[in-house]
Order: sequence, then structure tokens, then C-alpha cells
Amino acid sequence: MSGRFDAIPEAAVRDGTATDAYFLRTEETLERADRNPTVVAEITRDQFPTGEFDLLAGVKDAARLLEDLPVDVDAIREGRLFDGGPVLRIEGEYLDFARYETSLLGFLSHQSAIATAALEARRAAPDASVLSFGARHVHPSLAGVVERGALLGGLDGFSHVAAGELLGREAGGTMPHALVIAFGDQETAWEAFDDAVAPEVPRIAIADTFSDEKDESLRAAATLGDALDGVRLDTTGSRRGDFRHIVREVRWELDARGREDVDIFVSGGLGPTELRELRDLVDGFGVGGYVSNADPLDFALDIVELDGEPVSKRGKLSGVKQAFRTPDGGHHVGLADRADPEGGDPLLEPLIRDGEIVREFDLDAATERAREDADAVGFREQA
Repeated sequence: MSGRFDAIPEAAVRDGTATDAYFLRTEETLERADRNPTVVAEITRDQFPTGEFDLLAGVKDAARLLEDLPVDVDAIREGRLFDGGPVLRIEGEYLDFARYETSLLGFLSHQSAIATAALEARRAAPDASVLSFGARHVHPSLAGVVERGALLGGLDGFSHVAAGELLGREAGGTMPHALVIAFGDQETAWEAFDDAVAPEVPRIAIADTFSDEKDESLRAAATLGDALDGVRLDTTGSRRGDFRHIVREVRWELDARGREDVDIFVSGGLGPTELRELRDLVDGFGVGGYVSNADPLDFALDIVELDGEPVSKRGKLSGVKQAFRTPDGGHHVGLADRADPEGGDPLLEPLIRDGEIVREFDLDAATERAREDADAVGFREQA
């Protein structure tokens, strides 16, 4: 297996060689012993609720990985929030799915973390446009994962062209500092951009390349006139100082000249804290590393039933479980064969039956589910 870039090919994921070596040695050992037990395995992050919700993503890829295997799978739907207990459950003969554990956990762990971070950003600035600018922080082969997770978490768009082609969405973005530097002065660059790009592309001028943000914003407004839709402030951290004051100053000076119509967009090292601090002044945000670099969630897969009997390793809970959303927005975990909590909504639903996917995957529906569930559980609520 070789390639120009260090990207594991899809074929290796599909055939299960994108795995940890000990799973292949486990296969060899069980096969030599003619042992292949029927098991139930669950994927969990925490055993019990902790009060901290995360957003589930990556289920589509998990389903496609397990498709055509002789197993039954139940899972929480993408776009639902969870807090302890299983998010996905597999029932079948162990050797039919053992080698897929590594990739399965990777699909869920990485994209759930990205989607959760995106939802945090979305909730921090609910009335502003928030775009994902983080693809540059990850291996190019992961850009689609980043941007799909960003959309699922509720962000309004993203900047990566190839990810847009993969997801059937159009990438957004206007101009970098490099364009201004290439022309040598701001006015020439802004005018050239206005002359070159399609009319439907917003005219948002980068406004902090060679001089301060106020000066360049006013010059952009004078240069492009009514064609100017907005200015983007991407001030380097070493020059930023009191960023809120800078934004207020730009807004003041634009308004003083009758340019209330010019929106202000900001980017560069932003997370939920900065979005909350600036959201009353800013029309749009570009969020990068906070979303794309989110630490993967620590999921694990554990056998909880062996040949029909409850079993578990130390520190894990035996028996087949179900997770519920309670009417008060709580998360309840219990044994699947016991009474439901009163009014509880079971979260794990059929995903695969005897190798066939029995669920549709709609990104817009998952995004709406995330929004509704975040409201229901009070996700990361802050003033």
C-alpha cells in the first residue's frame, strides 16, 4: 500500500486492515481455537451521565462500514445529544465485526468532537453568520469530515472547495491578505476583485493588511461604494490588543459616514468565548481551529453480553442498555429489558438489520435535530 500522500485508502477501511494489529491477532487466535461467540458490544463515552452533553456525529460512516456484515446495529441518530451510556450497539458473531473496531471508533470520536465544538460556536452567536474556516488545520483528506461536522453542529457554511463538492454544498469565502499583497496596495486589489468575481459573490474586503482596521475599512467603503457588502477583520494576535474596541471603532466610523449597510466580519483564533464577547457588534464570524482541532471524544467499544449472558470488563457495565431523553431534558441510562423512565424517549434506534442499513441520512434533518435537542437539554447555556 503506497501513495503520494499519507492517506489511508478507502479500500483499507472497507476490508478492515485500517485497524490495530491486535484485532487481527485476535481473529487468528479465535479461528485457531474454533471459537466465535455471539456477543452484544456497545460503544460508550461515559458509563453514567455526567451532566455534560456531546453531539453525536459520524453515524453515517459507521453504518456504511458495517453494512453487508451479518450483524444488527442500533444507534442514536446523528444530531442528537448524549450524556453517558451507549451511542451504538452491535449484535452478532464477534469475528464478523472485530477488525472494524478501530475505524468505527475513529468515525464516531472525531466527527462527534467537531460537531460538538461547532454547536458550541453556534450557540455562542445564535444571530450571526458563523462559517467554518478550519480545514487548513487538518490533513486534506479530513476536510470533508470537518465541514460535515461543522454543518451538523449548525454552522452556516465553510470555505473548503473539495469538501463542498463532496457534500453537495458551495464553499464560501472572498479574499485573503495575499491578494492585497500581490497587488501591492489595497485599493487596486479590492477593485480587481470586484471586477473579476461573479456578481453573486459578496464583496467583503479584507481590511487590516497594511494599516489599521478603521483606516482600511473606510478606504474600502470609499473605493467600492455601494458594491461593498462588508469588511473582514483578521487581525493578527500580536497586533490585536482590545479586539472588541477595534470592532466598535470600525462600526462607529462606518456608521458616522452613513455606511450602516456595511457588515463587519471577524476571524482568526476565535472560539465561543470571543463570539459571545463580540456578537452584539459583529455580523459574521469565521471559526477555524476551535472546531477543526477539537479533541476527539474518548469512545470505547466493549462486549456487554456473551452468548446471552451479561458480562463486562472491570470498570464497565454489563448487560444490554438503552439511553433515554427524559421530559425534563435529562439523559437516562438503563437496562434495555427494564421499564422505561416515565415519558422517556428511547434514543438508540435500528440502524442495520442483518447487514442492511434501515435508516436514511439527511444532513439538514440532523442539523435541525441538533438545534432542537440543544434547546431541550440547555446545551452549554451561558448569558
